[in-house]
Amino acid sequence: MMTAKDYLDAANAVVPTLNAAEAIEKYNNGTGAFIDVRDSADIAKTGTIKGAHRIPRGMIEFRADPAMKDFHNPIFEQHAELYLICGAGGQAALSGKTLMDMGYTNVTNIGGFPGWKEAGGPVEAG
Repeated sequence: MMTAKDYLDAANAVVPTLNAAEAIEKYNNGTGAFIDVRDSADIAKTGTIKGAHRIPRGMIEFRADPAMKDFHNPIFEQHAELYLICGAGGQAALSGKTLMDMGYTNVTNIGGFPGWKEAGGPVEAG
């Protein structure tokens, strides 16, 4: 039986990471799409990255699959730069592994929103 830790370890083993300062540099250069995978209630409490796409972890597969016409989000292109953030990094890692399993080749976990905010990254209200 696999545990939550097993899934998280597997995700962390394959999904590249950036620290907040590196991610802010990518953001400031206009590189890629930034995606907050937390649910709307968590984002409402803390805010999120300014201009981030808000796609809860439970909807990643639907938004990323072009065959899901009613759900697909066009930011998902196979080689698009995708930067994922959540509350502490775990949901972003798991979402990143899912995207990689779906064939996305340029997915990065940028950790938790508190780190982004503390590093001076642009934010907006939830």
